[in-house]
Amino acid sequence: MRGLKGRGGNRSLAASGAAVAGLAAVGVFTVACSSGGTGVQDEGAAHADALAKATPSTNASPTSGAQKTEGLNPVKLIMSDPKVSERVKADLKPCAKDSYPVDTSYGNLTGGTTPDVVVNVLTCGDAVGMGTYVYRNNGEKYENVFAAQEPAVYSAIDRGDLVVTKQVYAKDDPVAEPSGEEVTTYHWAGGKFVQQYWVRNEFSRAVGEGEAVVPEPPSTSEN
Repeated sequence: MRGLKGRGGNRSLAASGAAVAGLAAVGVFTVACSSGGTGVQDEGAAHADALAKATPSTNASPTSGAQKTEGLNPVKLIMSDPKVSERVKADLKPCAKDSYPVDTSYGNLTGGTTPDVVVNVLTCGDAVGMGTYVYRNNGEKYENVFAAQEPAVYSAIDRGDLVVTKQVYAKDDPVAEPSGEEVTTYHWAGGKFVQQYWVRNEFSRAVGEGEAVVPEPPSTSEN
């Protein structure tokens, strides 16, 4: 995950690759089964009718919830926020001309009519998260409703919840090799974010940096 460095990110990447490969295999199997007989041409007009029914209408109403953002500058939002630490503000400088190390996500977290904004402030060199913030439009301006200001922290929106991942370091851990990570899921309730789930993953020292352990597929031979 961007904003979090170390072995945890590599394992997540390996798992994501396996998941994509599995989905691709399922897709190939589905196409093979649906064509059947002598191929798609056998379907004739029926296939065209089914395709027309499956095509969404351009007049369909949009999904519910806030979907628009206008004129929002995440850097100005961070720099003008009194809840953001002076350390984070001092470190928030362009990595290149007019290019700031800031990741911004928009989504429905607090049930408002305007999208909420998640801002992750990173380091330029290795994109390690230095602070993560959630802003909610109160009708007049965006206000800070969540902040976590410590190294190696990153937030994302997942199906209407806020998921915060923080890497954990033991005393002698190098920056690139944390001992584990904590993943906390928050849900908006009663005008604030309430913790819903908490998971701690501890990384094994037996697996080297950048290595991925791929299990062998089960044997398909018959006895």
